[in-house]
Amino acid sequence: MYAITGITGKVGGALAQALLAANLPVRAVVRDAVKGQVWAARGCEVVLAEMDDAASLTAAFKGAEGVFILPPSEFDPSPGFPEALLVINAVKAALDSAGPGKVVCLSTIGAQATQSNLLTQRTLMEQALGELSLPIAFLRPGWFMENALWDVDPARSGVIPSFLQPLDKPVPMVGTADVGRVAAELLQQDWSGRRMVELEGPRRVSPNDIAAAFAEILGHPVHAEAVPRETWGALFRSQGTQDPMPRIQMLDGFNEGWIKFEGSDAEVIKGEVELVKVLRGLVAAGQSHQ
Repeated sequence: MYAITGITGKVGGALAQALLAANLPVRAVVRDAVKGQVWAARGCEVVLAEMDDAASLTAAFKGAEGVFILPPSEFDPSPGFPEALLVINAVKAALDSAGPGKVVCLSTIGAQATQSNLLTQRTLMEQALGELSLPIAFLRPGWFMENALWDVDPARSGVIPSFLQPLDKPVPMVGTADVGRVAAELLQQDWSGRRMVELEGPRRVSPNDIAAAFAEILGHPVHAEAVPRETWGALFRSQGTQDPMPRIQMLDGFNEGWIKFEGSDAEVIKGEVELVKVLRGLVAAGQSHQ
C-alpha cells in the first residue's frame, strides 16, 4: 500500500495515476472527504488527515510500504516559517511512529541554499526528515512549467510579464506530469538511507522561450517583458501579500543563480514533457472555462 498526500493536486494526482496504472494499491490521504470520493471511485482507500496533525497522519501512514509527502506551500509565510514548521513537526512525528517502508518527499531546486527565501520551507523539511532512520528520497524538481498559467491571459494580448530575468536566461523547468511519474518510480524502488534526486525537463527554458511557445500556440506574436525589480514589493502587496520579501528573495535566487541544482551528491533525471505540451494544456483549459 502506498499512502499519497497531496493527491488532489497535479503532482499527487499524476503519481497516484501512475501507481494505479501499475495495479498497485493506493491510499489517498485527503483533508476533504468529498474530494476523496473521486479517488475512492478509482479504487483507492481514502483516509482523512490534516498535514499538521501527527495523530491522523500516523494512522494514514501505518502499514504503508511507501509514503509520498507533498507539503502544503505557504506563499505568504510569517517570519520564521511557523506554518511550515507545524507541518514538518507533525509529518516527522507521524513517519517516525508509523515506520513505513520508505518515504519520497517533494522538495525543490535550491533546497540547499543558505539564504532565506520562500523555498526555505523545503530546506527545513529536508533537514528535519533527514534525521529519520527511514529510507527517504528528496525529490527536487525545477521551476514548474505550470506556473505559466498566470501568463495565459497576458499572452493572448501579446505580452507576458516576467519576474525571471534576464529574459534570455534558461531556467531548469519541469512539468508536473514528470514529477508525478518520477515520484511513482522512486516509490517502487528499494534503497537505504537518504537520496537526493534532481529533476528537470528535457531542456532549460527562458522567459523568451515561453513567449515563443505561446506565440506558436496562439498564432500571433508574443514577447516577454521584464517586470522592474523595484516594483515587485508594491505589486505583491497590492495582490494581498503581507510580506513580499520571501517571494522576492526566491526570485532573486533564481535570477542571481544561487537557487540552483546542487549537483554534487544528487541523482539527476531529465523529464520527458516538453514546455509546449504543458502550455497547450493550459491554453485549452483556459478556453474551456471561458
